[in-house]
Amino acid sequence: MTEEKKKKGNFPNLRFPGFEGEWEVKKLGDIADKVNSGKTPLGGEAVYTKEGVLFIRSQNVNNDKLELDNSVFISEEINRQMKNSIVQSNDILLNITGASLGRSCVVPDNFERGNVNQHVCIVRLKKQYNPRFVQPLFSSNKGQIIFTNLRTGSGREGLTFESIKSIKISIPFCDEQQKIASFLSLIDKRITTQSKIIEKYESLIKGIVDFHFKSCKHKTYSIKELGEYFNVMNLSKENLSATGNECILYGELFTTYGCVVDEIKSRTTKKDCKLTLSSNVDLLFPSSTTVNAHSLISPSAILKEGVILGGDMFGIHINENFNNEYLSYLFNYIYKSELSKYAKGSTIIHLHYNEIRNAKIEVPSLEEQKKVVKILRLLQKKLTIESTLLHTYLKQKNILLQQLFI
Repeated sequence: MTEEKKKKGNFPNLRFPGFEGEWEVKKLGDIADKVNSGKTPLGGEAVYTKEGVLFIRSQNVNNDKLELDNSVFISEEINRQMKNSIVQSNDILLNITGASLGRSCVVPDNFERGNVNQHVCIVRLKKQYNPRFVQPLFSSNKGQIIFTNLRTGSGREGLTFESIKSIKISIPFCDEQQKIASFLSLIDKRITTQSKIIEKYESLIKGIVDFHFKSCKHKTYSIKELGEYFNVMNLSKENLSATGNECILYGELFTTYGCVVDEIKSRTTKKDCKLTLSSNVDLLFPSSTTVNAHSLISPSAILKEGVILGGDMFGIHINENFNNEYLSYLFNYIYKSELSKYAKGSTIIHLHYNEIRNAKIEVPSLEEQKKVVKILRLLQKKLTIESTLLHTYLKQKNILLQQLFI
């Protein structure tokens, strides 16, 4: 196939050998037997049960897979009343409202039964169309742009069924759909395996912190005795750049960094005498979230001086009697639940230093802190390597999605 022909026809940039011909353009509504969501049962959360029929909510549709860690259930009777939104294996589930709008997954082959609420749309394709070809298109950059445009164009609160049905998809014949779907499934399996490796390292780190804390002597301190509190000036995503000085934004404490920050990911060219710079003994706390109070008790220890800090966070310059790395693990794994009670708010939850400054925590000697940190650094280094590998796989998948789809 010549380059000139590719430009004139409807062809992907990347294609498996042996396949020819243009891809057809179809509306999603024309290739689907069902585009429909469920509803919240009468009585809301009060009617959820500990067993019964799985009730899928938007938080269960995540990262191209169905995540059931925080599952709820409904009774057989309610499921019968909601028979139009009963989920089948190989359905595509698409979040159509809220912050998770556009997230999707394919229901596994071995799925038994379930139902969905009004925030999750079932897209059930006709037999000749492969859901594991279509759903990755939803997850691609191109798919996310489509959902963003539909949201701002047809309804700011979420996607309508009609707007979903109107989405135009370039689609090949069945055998090429299957080839692409199988290839992407292999990539997803490797990503899943890599994620499990990371989870094991995280579990091991947590286990070591917990075991050490329970087996050594402690002294009781108030948080204000750990060091000097400092506030952080404002810095936004718009201030980020490819070059410039290293910086950490408030949101990155949730999305990019864990207990320890040893490699800075972002930069900014912003120059201001009022900018807040880090020391190498700081502990950084996020100050607000829309998720839950627990997520605010997730401070990061920064090991580098002179990094620009910006956004809704506060810090503590830890004094010489304590190790900021150890304290980060202690807050994240031992005192998360206890300290989360100091966070306040409903829609937006805030954590202020003044609320926790007098809270008491138990801390072992500096010698013990340094001893366990020495072990944790080795594991953290390995965890960083595995996390970087996962990021590489995800990046490669994204590039492939851009090239495989039209």
